[in-house]
Amino acid sequence: MKAKTIRQILKNKVADWIKTIDDDALRVEVSKNVIVTGGAIASMLLNEPVNDYDIYFISKDTAFKVAQYYISKFKAKENSSRNNQAYSDITIYAEQLDDRVKIFVKSAGIAKEGQVEKPYQYFEARAEGEAGEYVGEMMDDPGVIEDVYEDMEKNALEVNEVKDKYRPVFLSTNAITLSNKVQLVLRFSGTPEEIHKNYDFVHCTNWYTYHDDHLELRKEALECLLSRDLLYVGSKYPVCSIFRLRKFIKRGWKINAGQMLKIMMQISALDLTQYDVLQDQLTGVDCAYFCQILEKVQDKDPSKINYAYLVEIIDRMF
Repeated sequence: MKAKTIRQILKNKVADWIKTIDDDALRVEVSKNVIVTGGAIASMLLNEPVNDYDIYFISKDTAFKVAQYYISKFKAKENSSRNNQAYSDITIYAEQLDDRVKIFVKSAGIAKEGQVEKPYQYFEARAEGEAGEYVGEMMDDPGVIEDVYEDMEKNALEVNEVKDKYRPVFLSTNAITLSNKVQLVLRFSGTPEEIHKNYDFVHCTNWYTYHDDHLELRKEALECLLSRDLLYVGSKYPVCSIFRLRKFIKRGWKINAGQMLKIMMQISALDLTQYDVLQDQLTGVDCAYFCQILEKVQDKDPSKINYAYLVEIIDRMF
């Protein structure tokens, strides 16, 4: 696509989403703080289908208000649809920490529309008895998770495409997924340059700001797109980056040994025997990886994670 076409699509998409925010003050504040970056722009430049639009916020305070707004919407809708207070007994809240906004979902760590009692069911069997096979399939190819994610999106749209546009359907530690292909990323905020310090691959670093209708196509990102080269910037989620490699390679992208070594070096600096670190890395930004592992660890004793214990869990489950 041409740059002017991409800019118009992004402008229309963001405007369409913002008008569904029924808090007047928040709607105005959001319109001044939206950044779209990530895979959507890359996909449009390559004339490929867009999986979702990743929206970030310049202001951390705005990101926090958005998190509170959609958590409230999520809980209200879940309770109303079941004519009970199911979600009032499950703690879901957002906190504005020193360097980030974080969503807390008691016990589970994630929450999905329509699955109050067992949020992990999203990652389990599509039919009874398939759990082992299905989880093994995800471990073999993490891209399967994205396929299920897309299925969830299609099912969500079938409920009421007009009335329920951009409703929260999935909450994780770092992001809120709305229907109609919008993901609100809360983990990072600031200018595009500040946000991209935490991005993994250069080709995803083009960006669009809504308040001034500006599309920035970076020379380095365009070069990577043309050559299909994966150039690793560095990420707070190198574990997720190593999983994402498989998806890109299957789509014809390539990465050299030096870039892979950079990812490995970042992973080596992590202490994955710490439950909070493990949970954060396996949750990442896009979607939750290996929630089954986290559930097993939490059931036993999160304070006693070690390499041998993790290996035993992985071997049993996959």
